[in-house]
Amino acid sequence: MSLKREKIELIKNPDEVNKGAEPEIEKVWTVPFISFATTREAVDLLNEIAGNDELSDDDKNDKIIDFLTEKAFGGKITKDDIYNRLPGPGYSNQGSAQEILESILFFIASGQQTDDTKNFLAGKK
Repeated sequence: MSLKREKIELIKNPDEVNKGAEPEIEKVWTVPFISFATTREAVDLLNEIAGNDELSDDDKNDKIIDFLTEKAFGGKITKDDIYNRLPGPGYSNQGSAQEILESILFFIASGQQTDDTKNFLAGKK
């Protein structure tokens, strides 16, 4: 059985990068087993934040990040890791930080992997 996973790419050395060093990338994978209960929570969260004008964008991001760090990544990364090591405007074809977070949440809710992840995993078999 091959369980689906998704990844986030974080910069290991942001301080050094700001001084001219090359970025070192850390790939952090979602937990191998994502339960149906976790999928339901992701759907509920998507429904809660989609089109909700009462929540600020910061509050929406905090809710997404709290869910992802706890449920999707099983505590392997923290909220601070995402806020301080995920490039805001993006650095790859994955898109901006906002797009990456939303795509991982959507993956947990639906099982749809990015093409980059599909290609990476296909090469490991």
